[in-house]
Amino acid sequence: MLWEHAPVGELTVLGSCGAWPEAGRAASGFLLEFDGFCLVMDLGYATLPQLLGRCTGRELDAVVITHEHPDHCADLSALCRALLFGEGREGRVPLYCPQGVLGRVQAMEPTEDLREVFDPHPLPGSYQVGPFRLDGRLLPHHVPHAGVRLTAPGLTLAYSGDAGPGHALGQLAAGADLLVAGATLQGPATDPYLLSAAQAGQWAARAGAERLLLTHFWPGTERGRSVAEAGVAYQREILAAREGMTLPL
Repeated sequence: MLWEHAPVGELTVLGSCGAWPEAGRAASGFLLEFDGFCLVMDLGYATLPQLLGRCTGRELDAVVITHEHPDHCADLSALCRALLFGEGREGRVPLYCPQGVLGRVQAMEPTEDLREVFDPHPLPGSYQVGPFRLDGRLLPHHVPHAGVRLTAPGLTLAYSGDAGPGHALGQLAAGADLLVAGATLQGPATDPYLLSAAQAGQWAARAGAERLLLTHFWPGTERGRSVAEAGVAYQREILAAREGMTLPL
């Protein structure tokens, strides 16, 4: 595809908490806007109001869900209702997710079929999604989980979701302009299925990522400490996600 102008993009943090949202915050979620294309990555608790403040359901072009834990997918149910009953959208929204996500969310909605609203595509896998090449790889977690790499002209973004370290994370993040990485743990890492802030910094450095955005903070975490721990290994720009933060890409 030939671009008549330089694509413009930005990433908005819809939610930055892991497990459950702190007061005034939301669980995991991001809105990626690139040259007029709107893609959501994860829709955890309380993310839909944040999303609708930026993008209506009619304007949403695609949804990516990393796994079936509700702090990453619960508001997919709310989005389904908004689209069914309130938005008057034509056509289904492409949905990219691992096995289990649809079943988990459908269990919250016994009377409305999610497939009326969403057109599901399985992850892991590779797809052309609007301007993006989407590559999803399995990463270590307690349930099937896909980290993602999104590539478009002039932009590569990688998202670890809520997963632990693994070889595929290095592949997804290699040379990325921005790595969005979970930083659930602080101090010495003890869980193979979750990333610590220090590990996020180590993987960002190893992959040669240009910027690092830490997210998925356990409620009550002092986020400045997470940034400091990531900075031991990673010497480039490190940001702590917060609701409403918008990063130009």
